[in-house]
Amino acid sequence: MLNPWGMPRRPSRSRPEPPRRPETPRRPEPPRRAETPRRPEPPRRNEPPRRPETRRPEPARRAEPARDPGPWLYGRHAVAAALANPLRRIRRLIALPEAIEDLRRLSAAAAARLTGNGVEGLDRRGFDQLLPQGAVHQGMALAAEALPARDIEDILDALPEAAEPHIIVLLDQVTDPHNIGAILRSAAAFAARAVVLPEHGAPAVTGVLAKAASGALESVPLIRVINLARSLDRLKEAGFWCVGLEEGAEKSLREVDPGPRVALVLGAEGAGLRRLTRERCDLLARLPTRGEPASLNVSNAAAVALYEFAGRKS
Repeated sequence: MLNPWGMPRRPSRSRPEPPRRPETPRRPEPPRRAETPRRPEPPRRNEPPRRPETRRPEPARRAEPARDPGPWLYGRHAVAAALANPLRRIRRLIALPEAIEDLRRLSAAAAARLTGNGVEGLDRRGFDQLLPQGAVHQGMALAAEALPARDIEDILDALPEAAEPHIIVLLDQVTDPHNIGAILRSAAAFAARAVVLPEHGAPAVTGVLAKAASGALESVPLIRVINLARSLDRLKEAGFWCVGLEEGAEKSLREVDPGPRVALVLGAEGAGLRRLTRERCDLLARLPTRGEPASLNVSNAAAVALYEFAGRKS
């Protein structure tokens, strides 16, 4: 046979496979040593028995003091009016020995719901510890829950449909509880429908305020509002004319005629009405005072103005 170049192919010679080497026998593995047994642990010395864990007893909790049942109202007029108010929930009644019988008569004839244990007689020291220092209590006091909160809409809904005169007093930044209590007393005397004051900065209802009101806190609603200017707008919608008292006004109170529905607005002493409150008033008027000083305390000014409007009603 010829190869690709035309030359005869050489016969292929197959090389003989080399002889395989004989496998050498494997060495026998040495026998494994027998595991020596572990030495037994030496016995432990006699240890003293452990004491059982004892928990220390927790210290006894102190008994919590009794919660204050609420603001204390004191003085005979304030206590009698609160007892006669069916909306009041009375928690506690206390009296000095000389006033116990009088307080028992008042509580027996009262329409209020009594949740306490009747009248408690206390000595002078125990009585004075419960009330603020210097309180003029006349020997009797009571702790009561706050009256249900009311708002402007409650007052407007309760107004009769007849076109009779109505007065609502609004206080702008009056913060003295004595003044607010005195204004409540005048409002009750001249049949005002409510006293309104802003929630921010107004004092809480305390025994001082109730004592100055002399029972009027139970008959005249004390309403707290978030925004006094918006409350004036709401009263305008209900047909009220907003009259602001201001010392420098051109007309006196006698020279203005606001109509049967009056919202009387009084400002704090010195500062007077705030700008936004003044702008919401329909009329500004001054009291017809003579002599010096020309200004009055805010509670006195409220009494004079309420007397003026009450005279027109009659």
